[in-house]
Amino acid sequence: MSEAEETAMETPKFSAPGTLAPVLSDMWDKEQSWKLATYKANGGYRAIGKAWEMLKDDPAGITNFIKASALRGRGGAGFPTGLKWSFLPPADGGPRYLVVNADESEPGTCKDVPHLMANPHLLIEGIIICLMAVGGHHGFIYLRGEVVHVYRRLLAAVREAREAGYLGAHLGPNGDYDIDITVHAGAGAYICGEETALLDSLEGFRGQPRLKPPFPAAEGLYARPTVINNVESISSIPGIINNGVEWFTAMGANTKNSRGHGIFSISGHVKRPGQYEAPFGITMRELLELAGGIREGHELKFFAIGGSSAPLFTPDKLDVPLGYEEVVEAGSMLATRAIQVFDETVSVVRVVSRWTDFYQHESCGKCTPCREGTFWLKQIMHRLEEGKGHEGDIELAYELCNNIQGRSFCALGDAAATPIKSAIDLFRSEFEAGYHTPARELFPIEKSVVFPAVKSEVNA
Repeated sequence: MSEAEETAMETPKFSAPGTLAPVLSDMWDKEQSWKLATYKANGGYRAIGKAWEMLKDDPAGITNFIKASALRGRGGAGFPTGLKWSFLPPADGGPRYLVVNADESEPGTCKDVPHLMANPHLLIEGIIICLMAVGGHHGFIYLRGEVVHVYRRLLAAVREAREAGYLGAHLGPNGDYDIDITVHAGAGAYICGEETALLDSLEGFRGQPRLKPPFPAAEGLYARPTVINNVESISSIPGIINNGVEWFTAMGANTKNSRGHGIFSISGHVKRPGQYEAPFGITMRELLELAGGIREGHELKFFAIGGSSAPLFTPDKLDVPLGYEEVVEAGSMLATRAIQVFDETVSVVRVVSRWTDFYQHESCGKCTPCREGTFWLKQIMHRLEEGKGHEGDIELAYELCNNIQGRSFCALGDAAATPIKSAIDLFRSEFEAGYHTPARELFPIEKSVVFPAVKSEVNA
């Protein structure tokens, strides 16, 4: 057999991407999908051998491969993953770490927890490959403390991987590489989703953001070079290694620079809420169709395309391709793809008021704009929701948002201010009604409730 024929046999052939792309979610419906045996039976841990081959001739082989795939961080910012890895300084003989941010906690965001419950070994394999790429030996998974069931599942998966010889000492083709993983449960602070606050919490300090620079790539965990990536980002690594750059970049080819697959979490007033893994570039109209459309007898009013921290979208944005640049150009942020859908029975004032409660409660208090600003925004939003708004409250809220945005120590302040400004811009008349009429009278809560049991409690 000729060399060309051998190469052709080794190169996998793939059909064109479809509307959905179940890659990370492909095993979710398998029996005991979280078990090592199930993962291996479905091709798990094969990418590690390929990754070692990449390192034979080039220590940066894996990193360059991930760079070529154009994988971007799936935690919200969309920063190129391989580029982030390359920022680590040259090896100096000291430790280098990977920290996986699993502190999923923003309202509406719900992609990482079901993934970790269904297939934790995919993340573990991704961690192993990332550590190989950056010359690290210890990875940490920082998990939100309230999800105890996920914590237990991750601990069990790490134990299985260690017992099977994928973690521990004497790894690799030469038996000279050590890799270990620590699963750490936080104490339930949203601020610890910010990467440097996460590092402080992991080190045992109060979770508050650090001043940058220095950036984590230079001085991160224990003041050592550190890569910090989201669960979905690291879980995407084995698929790229196994299937190749062309396979990955074929998905999202209709976007400017958003390649690959992503989990879109759809909740709210749709018939089939859930997780929809699709190529980037899919539209909200297509996702709505997959989710069964708006509940019977109602129509779409607005939706949060990137979670509660991003500007709102109205029905005129249904055909925007869901890529990072495309959504920004349309006036919002794709972020974690936590899509919350609201029909005409919903008060936008009430929705934003609940989000403001969350951000005020979760503000760490380190900086004045966020600490004081979210406190006063909460008071204003409650007045407007109750129909007791003071003259000038809308203008005051908008001014407070402007004083918070770009002036807080981290992005939490921006997250609190952004939906308020967006909602005022799009639905000012509802805010003006808050000067004299409670939101519950304009939009009775029982009409928005989806589940009958909850509706009976509201009426009671």
